[in-house]
Amino acid sequence: MPRGTEAAALDETDRLIVNALQGGFPLVDEPYREVAESLSLTEDELLARLKRMLESRVLTRFGPMYQIERMGGAFALAAMQVPEDDFERVTMIVNSLPDVAHNYRREHAFNMWFVLATETPEGIGRAVRGIETATGYPVFPFSKEREYFVEMRLHA
Repeated sequence: MPRGTEAAALDETDRLIVNALQGGFPLVDEPYREVAESLSLTEDELLARLKRMLESRVLTRFGPMYQIERMGGAFALAAMQVPEDDFERVTMIVNSLPDVAHNYRREHAFNMWFVLATETPEGIGRAVRGIETATGYPVFPFSKEREYFVEMRLHA
């Protein structure tokens, strides 16, 4: 089971699913059936594989991306300086929090970067304080100044 920084084990069908579900999810009455058929799977097979990948944390999240500010919420990019010998513990704590959307390791003094998404602008401060309390390290949040659409896709 992948945890922290371990590599995930995916078979070819898992890879096809991950690659197919990054953007372009069909807006139809039975979207999972349509995706499954495009991959030569049944809807039940697709849903079982998604469930397994989510439970094993191969996928940390599957769902739409919202413009949270339009709904009254907030985003912030946050960084931490985490000692190498404590990196896995801190990764597990940060990744377990519902307000964390992405978490990336960087080769930099600030070696952990993640996105916070909260229901209210005040939620960012609460999330930062919660992470600091849970990990024992300071969190540096950076507010969004400008938005760009990148549509990053990762090839599994």
